[in-house]
Amino acid sequence: MKRQIRYIAAVAAFGLSAAACGAGSDQSGPVATVSDAVGTTTVGEEITSTTTEVPSTVLPPEGLSALDAAPNGLSGIGFPEPLIDTDRLLQGQVPDGIPAVDEPRFIDVTSADEWLTDDEAVVVVAINGDVRAYPVQILIWHEIINDTVGDVPVAITYCPLCNSAVTYQRTVDGQLTTFGTSGLLFNSALVMYDRATESLWTHFDGKAVAGVRTGTQLQPISSPLLAWADFKTGSPDGTVLDVARTGYERPYGSNPYVGYDDIVAFPFLFDGRVDDRAAEMQRVVGVNLDGVSAAWTLEAISGSGPTATADSVGDTPVVILWKPGQSSALDIAGVAGGRDVGSVGVFRPEIGDRKLTFEAADDGFQDVETGSSWNVLGQAVAGELTGESLERIAHLDTFWFAWLSYNPGTNLDGV
Repeated sequence: MKRQIRYIAAVAAFGLSAAACGAGSDQSGPVATVSDAVGTTTVGEEITSTTTEVPSTVLPPEGLSALDAAPNGLSGIGFPEPLIDTDRLLQGQVPDGIPAVDEPRFIDVTSADEWLTDDEAVVVVAINGDVRAYPVQILIWHEIINDTVGDVPVAITYCPLCNSAVTYQRTVDGQLTTFGTSGLLFNSALVMYDRATESLWTHFDGKAVAGVRTGTQLQPISSPLLAWADFKTGSPDGTVLDVARTGYERPYGSNPYVGYDDIVAFPFLFDGRVDDRAAEMQRVVGVNLDGVSAAWTLEAISGSGPTATADSVGDTPVVILWKPGQSSALDIAGVAGGRDVGSVGVFRPEIGDRKLTFEAADDGFQDVETGSSWNVLGQAVAGELTGESLERIAHLDTFWFAWLSYNPGTNLDGV
């Protein structure tokens, strides 16, 4: 019954949001308090989306709510066999205690530049020519943004406890749905639920692990973390999630996880195991490609200036471009101004049939073959190949404990 009520409420909320047609957001959400809050909430010009999301006509499968049964009642009669040890589901919050943003509003880059600093992290999603930035100073307080980008319904998800940003399509078996936060953690990572069936999904791999959709896999979409300075330079016509119209009041710009990005720390409520190739809280860049898992520590791919690291994942050559300028959002009291962890792009080092070799330059990268200049987005910005773009390989910026929990057979630093 709870699931039916929540499902009806979600449908009604969708109808109200469509009828509002640009009305101001309700600022009635509960107020969180964090000391030393920084940042401003300057309102810029709203960007009106031309996409109208049509509710699905496909009915969700019937079954019990895993959200209601969690964490201790998921192995009983009426549920498929869970894919995880449900005893390891830990209650960190109540369901939706960290509320998703369901009516995202956007502004242009110039307006967003009034309140975003160059070193701040943003999550970037680009689909069908629609390029959007989701500031981590917002995501750190909401963890999920239900949006439609380039006519594709998506859920942008961010887990502060594992510093991972992953985006998924939110049409599941023909059923359009949205996602919320369950309040549960698994391997110290966000566990989501879909509002159509209230099945539970692990954020890190987009898999339904309990409930009627158990075993279903969400389709991922690349969504790298990038410094604001690099986004606004590379995508000046992009749009940005507006901090002043989330529908909630939060101390945006502040970090409620002060000191969490510390290599000698231990992950919050983590009960798994890691090997001794790296520390639990070591930052890594992870890639899964054609069934092969690989990761590189931040120390292996970074330097005092830009670096270009050539390697391979299985039989596929890759190049990892890293440049300084992005602050850790989990270091100090503010999302901006923390230690520099840089921005990363992972690409196939080729344009058409032409293989390229990359090296670092003073303010970016260049290929040896043509001398063309490139940025961390994999865009050629000067020289013979100007206007060309490398094929991006989806990667995750995360901590070693989180990556290894879901990729136990991974190679590390090319070994």
